[in-house]
Amino acid sequence: MSEFNSLNLNPALVAALKKENITIPTEIQRKAIPKILENKDVIIQSETGTGKTLAYLLPLYEKLNSEAREMQAMILVPTHELAIQVQRQVERLSENSGIKLNSVPIIGNVNISRQIEKLKERPHIITGSAGRILELIKKRKISAHTIKTIILDEADRLMDENNLNDVKAVIKSTLKERQLMMVSATITEDTIQKAREVMKEPEYIKGEGNVSVPDTIEHLYFKAEQRDKIEVLRKLVRILNPEKALVFIDKSDEIGIITAKLKYHGLKAEGIQGTSFKLERKKTMELFRSGKIQLLVASDLAARGLDIEGVTHIFNLNIPEKPEAYLHRAGRTGRKGNKGMVVSIVTDRELQFIKEIQKAFKIEISPKSMYMGSIVEVKKIPRKVPVKR
Repeated sequence: MSEFNSLNLNPALVAALKKENITIPTEIQRKAIPKILENKDVIIQSETGTGKTLAYLLPLYEKLNSEAREMQAMILVPTHELAIQVQRQVERLSENSGIKLNSVPIIGNVNISRQIEKLKERPHIITGSAGRILELIKKRKISAHTIKTIILDEADRLMDENNLNDVKAVIKSTLKERQLMMVSATITEDTIQKAREVMKEPEYIKGEGNVSVPDTIEHLYFKAEQRDKIEVLRKLVRILNPEKALVFIDKSDEIGIITAKLKYHGLKAEGIQGTSFKLERKKTMELFRSGKIQLLVASDLAARGLDIEGVTHIFNLNIPEKPEAYLHRAGRTGRKGNKGMVVSIVTDRELQFIKEIQKAFKIEISPKSMYMGSIVEVKKIPRKVPVKR
């Protein structure tokens, strides 16, 4: 018997999860699902990779009426990628459970006429950006008065100055009896204060347990001077030949420079920034997903909400100072039991962060070097014997 049965979920949902090899609820799922089923407003904070999407989708499937042809739930997200990620999970749950809840992604920079046509089918769930959803509410194409649940996924970004007004307007367009959930890996005190302005006595649910790094991921590091990092990365890409790799840097304003340098060396690379135009970002992501580009350069901010299948390698061109950031990056590979590799290129100063990451997650990040076009143990590099004169 699956442990999900203890959460009073529909057996059809439990069976659907089993088809995805999910049988044990994560800590945040065990904490959040019962509270959501009680119809409480909740603020859920838990690390990347802890199952937050299912933590809110599973009780949503319990609450919504699949037979009623009306819009019943909205899931607001900050990026196109996250909208598609959530949409795919909804589709898998519906297909595997037989509970036919229909969902439509509503995002900006997409033909609005097609979206209006899809909305005529009265989907149960609408997933998308607050700006486009608000536009369609004003056009009376989305029936806000039938919405019973609103979920803010990556709430800290949705509650920032760029999105807050649209998010508040969407929430205010619905009836006061609706349930409101906010979900994020990070929740600042400022976000909590803003949340209290629109929520009814929200219950704060936080994942406390240590998040483990999947043992399917191999961790390596190479020492280099700062000025040599691009050259080391170039050589590593030639040796490892990753199918799909993310290259992380810590400064968003250098993404274009790094990408240009990699292209100069003949590598198939593109970059995405948090400020990228949506169409430009979408095009880059499609090229990466299809395998037409090998390396995707991003900062931690720009990569928020990314969910790409088949990422084989993560390259850290700058080692993150906080262990949690390393975990977020590593979590992009080695998914669903597949093998992955995280390769960090570090200066002497950055070695302290490697030690902190190893201690925090009880993992081994092995020192390596390159010799004659291969990756070797540091101690196995032949030393040059001085010539006797």
